[in-house]
Amino acid sequence: MKKKLVSCLISFTLLSSLSTPLLAKAQENTEDIKGSLVIAGGGIGTSNHEIYEKFLSLAGGKEKAKVGIIPAASTTLQSSKKFKEDLVKYGANSDSIKILPVSNHDFSDTQKDESTWKNQVNDKKLSRTIKGLTAVWFVGGDQTKIVDSLRQNNGSDSEALKAIWDIYRKGAVIGGTSAGAAIMSDVMITGGDSLGALKDSLENKENKHVSKKQRSQKEYEPLSIQKGLGFFQHGIIDQHMDERARLGRLAVAAYTSERDKEKNFAYGVDEDMAMVVNNKDQKIEVVGRSGVAVLDMSKAELVSKQKARSGLENIKVSYLSPGDKINYHLKSFEFPKERVETKGFEYYSFNALPATGVFTPYGRLKAYLSYSLVDNESMKSAKSYVYDSKGSGYEIAFQKDNDTNGYWRYTDGQKDDYSIVNVKMDITPKTFKFQPDRKTSLTYKKPTFSSSESPAYDSIKGNLLIAGGALGSSNSSVYNKFINLAGGKQAKIGIVPAASTKFNSSNQFKSDLIKYGVKAENIEILPISNHDFKGTSENESTWKTNMNSDKLAQKVKGLTGIWFVGGDQTLITGSLRNENGSDSKVLQAIWHTYKNGAVLGGTSAGAAIMSNTMLAGGDSYGALSYGFTNTYDDMNQQEGGPAYLEKGLGFFQYGLVDQHFDNKARLGRLIATAYEKGNKNQLSYGIDEDTAMVVNNKEKQIEVVGRGGITLVDLAKVQANDKFPSDYKNILISCITPGDKVNLTTKEIVINPAKTSTRKNEYYSEKVGPNTGLFSPHGVLRKFLAYDLVDNAQSKEIKSYAFNQNKGFELTFRKSAESNGYWAYTDGQKDDYSIVKVALDIKPIDVDIR
Repeated sequence: MKKKLVSCLISFTLLSSLSTPLLAKAQENTEDIKGSLVIAGGGIGTSNHEIYEKFLSLAGGKEKAKVGIIPAASTTLQSSKKFKEDLVKYGANSDSIKILPVSNHDFSDTQKDESTWKNQVNDKKLSRTIKGLTAVWFVGGDQTKIVDSLRQNNGSDSEALKAIWDIYRKGAVIGGTSAGAAIMSDVMITGGDSLGALKDSLENKENKHVSKKQRSQKEYEPLSIQKGLGFFQHGIIDQHMDERARLGRLAVAAYTSERDKEKNFAYGVDEDMAMVVNNKDQKIEVVGRSGVAVLDMSKAELVSKQKARSGLENIKVSYLSPGDKINYHLKSFEFPKERVETKGFEYYSFNALPATGVFTPYGRLKAYLSYSLVDNESMKSAKSYVYDSKGSGYEIAFQKDNDTNGYWRYTDGQKDDYSIVNVKMDITPKTFKFQPDRKTSLTYKKPTFSSSESPAYDSIKGNLLIAGGALGSSNSSVYNKFINLAGGKQAKIGIVPAASTKFNSSNQFKSDLIKYGVKAENIEILPISNHDFKGTSENESTWKTNMNSDKLAQKVKGLTGIWFVGGDQTLITGSLRNENGSDSKVLQAIWHTYKNGAVLGGTSAGAAIMSNTMLAGGDSYGALSYGFTNTYDDMNQQEGGPAYLEKGLGFFQYGLVDQHFDNKARLGRLIATAYEKGNKNQLSYGIDEDTAMVVNNKEKQIEVVGRGGITLVDLAKVQANDKFPSDYKNILISCITPGDKVNLTTKEIVINPAKTSTRKNEYYSEKVGPNTGLFSPHGVLRKFLAYDLVDNAQSKEIKSYAFNQNKGFELTFRKSAESNGYWAYTDGQKDDYSIVKVALDIKPIDVDIR
């Protein structure tokens, strides 16, 4: 069953030690270490070949690697066996991989009593076995169990731990994930969250020892530390960084350690990510799929702001991405040559809202700092918050400094990849008060947009593949699905480039199709556009007349698949509709091919055009606060403000579609649009990035394919306040993931049978506070609802807030009579949840921050 990061038993009074070293070094003499470290943040996907191949390479190569797996952190042997299977899959010899008998407790999935292994850590046979290894791996679970299993009661190293140190010094690689990462540094973080770390270290009160049961009654958990194994001597390590929003607790832990504060960075490793430490070169390479947060606390100061409450100022935050390197001795960074600096060349220019909860666009730390600050010329500073349900908490202010910079490139096809350096972070105590808004000063405008219904076709033989944006070239499930629906590798595919301002995305998609087996001569970029493209000698704005070309229309009728690339969806409709709003000959031909069996697909803007009412601009806060606008201002309108609607192409007949749903937090704008312009007997669909909704018109069914999820909005039972806009009750929210299906007419949700129901079988039982922004765990809507509500026995309802200055909304997610959660592992040891029919109430509020 699922593994829960267990809160550790040692609670630490930080206030009393703010100016003294925390712990002594584990090993003083580390200059002669020839070995390396692979420190993974948890949740490693089996398909994450970069991490597995790097580990095996450092272990001597696939043929020569001899790996010992230490299972001590876990309560079962499942994760150890799974890691062994993964190594074999990547080419290692099964006979050269051993699960070592290191544990201080029994495992629940075996007949043996492994608690007796504690007595074997000084056994010479085990030491000899370890000394014959080229690599050791620590699985995830509870890091205190690893330390207790390898250290003796007096705190000295066991013979097994000495043997690990011996092979590490001589050249072996030591790796670990989650708990196996936490043990790597001297100062080992064993429990706590960001709010708990801040409150219990920066507020003048005694932090008494509390039991696990007592902690579960609190909305936050204080920071706990112990002495780690010290393989990494150059800073503190934390893990699950972005998913569990641990930047605050890492900052507090680093500040309390004078040695680390002055000399070293502190490191927070994201899930599915690793930092690879080369001791000889004194460098760290960033490997995997997300990022590594790096904190420079050398100039950080404790500043009194309120009575008995203090803040931290002058923290420098950097966030590195795959391919980047850190020189930990010089405290400097190296970036690949293909990265482009953002300073002075910022791509975005929009007024980013503060990060306040699950309605915040780019609401995860790395993405928020990238889009909303570092690569945004309009922004000099940005804010987020963290607080408990009583309103006691902190403001987190991020600011561009003289040495702040960003580095951008595309990765895995058309996905943005950012690295960020030296953003200044200040943490200030604040109190928050939320009250119902009795008389709003906001001007809410209802939509004046009117779209005649597209004709309903019961006999459509074709299908749709609607992708939410940022489609990775490696997302084989989506590409193969599109190709199969188009007739297999003999498919004839036309690419519509109209949404973009360059041909990069069209050329990339063509290249990807060829990689997946489609013949190059069967793929054509169609001359459909109403504007010129950058970087070409031709003036493509002349293509506008092509929309009524008989020759092009005839060519389109011979295709088996048509793909719309991303960009600006209004450019697609402007390239396929006549000025009087009627369908051009080419659009009529697309409809002809679709009705007769072709698949139509698109990503981002190419997804937005699929429904009859097209969402073309606005964000959640803007749509709920200000309603709708008739004007369209390109980037500014795409990134925020009131919602903007146009008539789409209407290929999807069963409701509204929105895209970039998780990354741009568009639930609020989808709800507002569905209430004002949708059919309340139909569902509305929000598609995550790197994910597709596959529409089978014959079966009247959708299926989720890809790496994210689809959010379903059901307004059939909604209650609204006609005298007060955006005051809703009983909105039903569902979140489905790959393998799940929905009947488009009955709205029945069919969950992948591999998943287990959480109802009356909840894994967690904890009191949770509101989701408040970048320091709140599980910032993506689906994970917030999964961990904090449907799989949490204590939670009946949970809250989040969306506000700007003194106006906003309280979001209350409730378990309804129909609510359920469904869980399974996916891609190794990663939790995968589906959520069915959680009730959502939205209440306008006044906000007072002091």
